[in-house]
Order: sequence, then C-alpha cells, then structure tokens
Amino acid sequence: MMHRYCMSDHSFTALEHVHTPKFLNSIKCSGIPNHSITLKVGVPVMLLRNIDQSSGLCNGTRLIITKLGNRVIKAKILSGKMVGEKVFIPRMSLTPSSAGIPFKFQRGQFPIIVSFAMTINKSQGQSLFHVGLLLKKSVFTHGQLYVALSRVTSRKGLKILAYDDEGKITNEVKNIVYKEVFHNLI
Repeated sequence: MMHRYCMSDHSFTALEHVHTPKFLNSIKCSGIPNHSITLKVGVPVMLLRNIDQSSGLCNGTRLIITKLGNRVIKAKILSGKMVGEKVFIPRMSLTPSSAGIPFKFQRGQFPIIVSFAMTINKSQGQSLFHVGLLLKKSVFTHGQLYVALSRVTSRKGLKILAYDDEGKITNEVKNIVYKEVFHNLI
C-alpha cells in the first residue's frame, strides 16, 4: 500500500520528482503484489513469498482469509502438509528484482494474490480435493497433463473442460510426447 525509494539507490532524490506515487502505484511485476488488492473474509489467496517453511508458509501455499487487519491477516492453510492450520500473514516491505525496472523501490503490501485458479506449473506438489482443469489448447509440455491430473486426491474431485483444435468442447485430451526426448537415454 505504501511505496518508497530504496535508500541504497544513490539517485533516489532525483527520481522522486520524476516518478510520482501514481506512477509507482501503477507498476506491476512478477512476485510483487499490486499496489491495491481487494480482500475480504472468505477469499482464497496464494502466498507469493517464503515466510516460514516450518509453519507451511511457502511460496505457492493457498490460504483462505479468516480475519483482516491493517498490518496482519489471519488465514487458514488450504494446501500442503499444514492444511487447516491458522496462520498470520504480515504486511511486508517488498522490493522487486525485475531487470526491466531501472530503479529500486519498495512496496509495503501483504505478500499474497487472490487465487481462484492457478497454472499447472504452480499446482505442482499440491494435493487438492477438487480440481477443475480448463484445457483450451492441447497440453504441449511433457509431463504437464500428468501433473494436472495427479493433483486431485480422488477421481470424484476431478472435472475437465477440454476444447479441440477448432474450439469445440471435446471429451478427448491429447498427451503430446516428443519421442526425440528419449533417443539419447540409456
């Protein structure tokens, strides 16, 4: 919610007149939450930082918000080994490490993002009771279909919506494997 230039950046005094708070608030970069996030009790979120691995607070952990505060959020863990545990997520000063930004700044924000859905890659390593898989195109990376289908703990918890190459709903999914990958294996 708050921005400030890093004091280690020797040119911060010159930049504060060029980069207005409105400009800084508009910057979006990977791994850093947006300047403004709308939250309410009951919304599912995903953690964007490793906070405390022993408590299950790792990058990618899914949580549901149970109480909101100005500097801390109370949430219940939805994934991983600590499912059901109640935890606290503090607001943190986060500094983007993107090479595309020619200056350093800090954003004071909760290290979370609202998460009603996730990519197959982000779901890797999680066990979920319900999985809805939307496949608008064929899965093209070896192993991705397996990862997507193996996240769910039971067959009853799996729903798939797949489209063919013409954009019509289908009941078939291709698992594309490039045999060249296996040529030099012993």
